[in-house]
Amino acid sequence: MRPQANKPIIGENLLYFLVWAMALLVPILNSKMMSEEHVYLSNILLVWSKLLPYIIIFVINNSLLAPRFFFNHRYVAYVAISFVMLTAIFYPLELYQDEIRMLEYPDGTSYFIHGRASFTDLAWYWNVLLGLFMMGANCSIKFIFRSIQAEQKMVAMERHALQAEMDYLKYQINPHFFMNTLNNIHAMIDIDPEAAKGIVIELSKMMRYVLYDSEMQQTNLEQEVQFTENYVDLMRVRYPSDVDVRFDVQRPVPQDAKVPPLLPIVFVENAFKHGVSYSKPSFVHVRFYSQDGYAICEVRNSRHQNSSVEKGGVGLENVRKRLDLLFGKDYQLSIDDSREDEYSVKLSIPMTYDKVHSHR
Repeated sequence: MRPQANKPIIGENLLYFLVWAMALLVPILNSKMMSEEHVYLSNILLVWSKLLPYIIIFVINNSLLAPRFFFNHRYVAYVAISFVMLTAIFYPLELYQDEIRMLEYPDGTSYFIHGRASFTDLAWYWNVLLGLFMMGANCSIKFIFRSIQAEQKMVAMERHALQAEMDYLKYQINPHFFMNTLNNIHAMIDIDPEAAKGIVIELSKMMRYVLYDSEMQQTNLEQEVQFTENYVDLMRVRYPSDVDVRFDVQRPVPQDAKVPPLLPIVFVENAFKHGVSYSKPSFVHVRFYSQDGYAICEVRNSRHQNSSVEKGGVGLENVRKRLDLLFGKDYQLSIDDSREDEYSVKLSIPMTYDKVHSHR
């Protein structure tokens, strides 16, 4: 985030450099446009010498007066010090130049106005006003760039806060998911120890995905589908064979398609938690497919009289927050609980692609 915050400062200094470079080039370009046979260095140095007071004023204002007084809201002190500084620079310079002129031209008739030290050949009080105008322009430019810098810092902080909140929500899901899976393994140990061993192996694969692959903001759609399928396989082993568990995937899965990790698993968990009964016919159907640049997951499960969908906690409310943070309005989450015997969820999220894929 620090490089982003420094961009306005770099732009501000570059702007100052370009303005003063143009001012210093004016006498050279003016001589060329006047079609002079020779560009006299003495004339250029004379103009530059008249620019020198303004350069000094700019440096003092930009590095000292504006930061210390103007941007600390000490406006009266800023104006007073500026006026005293400008008067102290221009008035003595004009007296000095008049004294030099009188030495060179005793009759006082030649080049009187060109003897002044100011850039504009105005009287000292007009140059004070011009200096105040230049300092005001300098403060205005600094204010604009500081506003841009503050806005960029705010955007960076908001992004950091959003990412932290998404990570928090994601890590809330992980313990919840593993707690349910460990309960499943515990239930299987007494029923079928060999099957429990297989579940442990599958769980280790899933843990690797959650601990490593899901650390990225996006993961391959194929990996996310495989992770969800592994979970469904674990549930299929746990429940009796008369529970209709299906997992369908539209093949082939789009190559290099990426989605945020661990979004569909919440709905699949809820389907098994609330949709399976040991005493009544039950089913859980999970389907993955892609359409028009969106990855779509449909989860349907049986609904029983005493079953209820989890509300709050780390369930549906959690995944809704993650979806809002990740996609804003660019996603669809449809929940249909109108039927007494079936509960269905349809999640559509946009897919992104690697650069290699986007050039194909």
